Amino acid sequence: MLQTVSEWLWWERLWLPVNVSWSDLEDSEGRIYAKGSHLFSALPCALCMLLVRYLFERYLATPLADVWGIKDRLRLTVEPNSLLENYFRNQAKAPSQADVRSLCKKTSWSERRIQVWFRRRRNQDRPGLRKRFCEASWRCMFYMFAFIYGAVALYDKPWLYDLREVWAGFPKQSMLPSQYWYYILEMGFYVSLLLSLSFDVKRKDFKEQVIHHTATLTLLSFSWISNYIRIGTLVMAVHDCSDILLEGAKVFNYATWHRTANAMFVVFTVVFMVSRIIIFPFWLIHCTWVYPLDHYPPFFGYYFFNVMLMVLQLLHIYWAFLISRMVYKFIFSAVRVSKCSCVYKSEESDMCAPRLLFTGPARLMQHIGAKRMFCAIILCSF
Repeated sequence: MLQTVSEWLWWERLWLPVNVSWSDLEDSEGRIYAKGSHLFSALPCALCMLLVRYLFERYLATPLADVWGIKDRLRLTVEPNSLLENYFRNQAKAPSQADVRSLCKKTSWSERRIQVWFRRRRNQDRPGLRKRFCEASWRCMFYMFAFIYGAVALYDKPWLYDLREVWAGFPKQSMLPSQYWYYILEMGFYVSLLLSLSFDVKRKDFKEQVIHHTATLTLLSFSWISNYIRIGTLVMAVHDCSDILLEGAKVFNYATWHRTANAMFVVFTVVFMVSRIIIFPFWLIHCTWVYPLDHYPPFFGYYFFNVMLMVLQLLHIYWAFLISRMVYKFIFSAVRVSKCSCVYKSEESDMCAPRLLFTGPARLMQHIGAKRMFCAIILCSF
């Protein structure tokens, strides 16, 4: 049974074009090809990532939070009540009105007291500002490092400037050391995110995060085994460039640098629109749909890879719609606030108006992480 499954899984027609077999991709004459066994290196890389992350957050992010005066808010503790605690843990964190009335009868508490208890209890489980700052700082640092590494690895490659070179000699394209480490770096990062979900900031879309990271690893693995490495590195670089700005804006928002956070949000919006709404579909997807047909007939891997990229592009469009709506609301809310600030200019200090005017995108930053993961169930970072 297992042998049958293995034979079907590694059937050449699933992964390779017609008239190409695994034997054609055996290492020879100094040429090294990508193999599925190479991907096992992602696990030790993920463990190293967790260690590096721990050291980064402890010795860099935490002291930086101290310098910037980032502190966790004091939260009121709830009154001990085993009945309400059991309901909170096993049934719902926000009871319905009918359940509130039922709990009132069981505890002899008023509805107001029950509602206050659940609100404070929910607040106790919310991650502190310092933890969110450290997590965003780590992600920002990784995306920056990954993008810089990708740029260095790609700047002298002909397929960066002429996308037809992506398919020159496919699939018999020798693997470069820079490509290997770029893939292992990205895969190790997403494996580390899966391993750290239990102690990371818990969001409402926990299950979606698991699906997202798993799908990302699946497509990275598929592109590696099918030797879609050249186009894979381009896709990763296109996604990393905007993720840097997103996490950076969150970092500055937690530090209450609202002007910097807002400026970075604007830059993020522009970079996102250019990279994922223009470059990704009109350059990269066009490259994977059209150019390969000049070299080989379509096969399963060709259709699978392109369908996944199209799904990804649909998610990009939906995410771009959310960003545009945020920007639209911010512009009009800023106009209204600016008018109000003029009315109360004589009563307010000069430092209050700028703070009001520049808190729109900064507050939106707190919700972008969850929105992004929810929208990118299949693949948002490739």
